[in-house]
Amino acid sequence: MPSYKYKAIAVGGTFDHIHKGHRALLKRAFDTGEKVFIGVTADVFVAATGKKILHDFDFRKKQLQTYLKESFPGRDYEVTRLEKSFGPGIFTPQIDAIVVSTETAPRVPAANRKRRELGLPDLKVEIIPMILAEDEDRISSTRIRAGQIDIEGSLLGKKSN
Repeated sequence: MPSYKYKAIAVGGTFDHIHKGHRALLKRAFDTGEKVFIGVTADVFVAATGKKILHDFDFRKKQLQTYLKESFPGRDYEVTRLEKSFGPGIFTPQIDAIVVSTETAPRVPAANRKRRELGLPDLKVEIIPMILAEDEDRISSTRIRAGQIDIEGSLLGKKSN
């Protein structure tokens, strides 16, 4: 059995399209965590952030679970609904690390302050760089929905300003 850096690690996202950036986050989580807790943003939370998505929570969760079964067979993971930036799971002693992108890393200190208030140790942090499309701009579901790039970051049309 492989040895993992963390007993349990968390990662979260909207997962409207499972693109190259999402795959990098998930790979780091599964490479470093024995058990992976994956939060999928709830529809109400997505709307509150101002994001426009194509798929509802149930579709996004099912699509993610299909990807996980194919990509990480036999691995221990749990997919939950995220109602806020951080799910309640990271405020338990069970989770000892989190995977974030350079874009979301600035949110971790707030989560660690809350953990300290609860008498928990700080989360260890695994940061992955933003995954860029071939035009050197970030890969995002927003750009995929707009028809600018595909899920691999290849250009499809003209970049809008």
